[in-house]
Amino acid sequence: MALSRRMTASALLLFLLVATEMGTTTVKVAEARNCLSQSHNFKGACLSSSNCAAVCRTENFPDGECHAPHYERKCFCKRPC
Repeated sequence: MALSRRMTASALLLFLLVATEMGTTTVKVAEARNCLSQSHNFKGACLSSSNCAAVCRTENFPDGECHAPHYERKCFCKRPC
């Protein structure tokens, strides 16, 4: 009697594992690349990305951030490529 209960429990556990694995799907989400363009209207050193983003929105870009390509912090506007 104890053996049949163990086998039943083992079979049930195996069934649950197989059913769980069959229902699992992996979804890979691709990150969109951002294209950067130096701001034409931002003046001075870029010390605040929020100020940079505000200027970039006036240039019809959705966002902007500060970068230091050659030791000088500049405002770069970005949008999805």
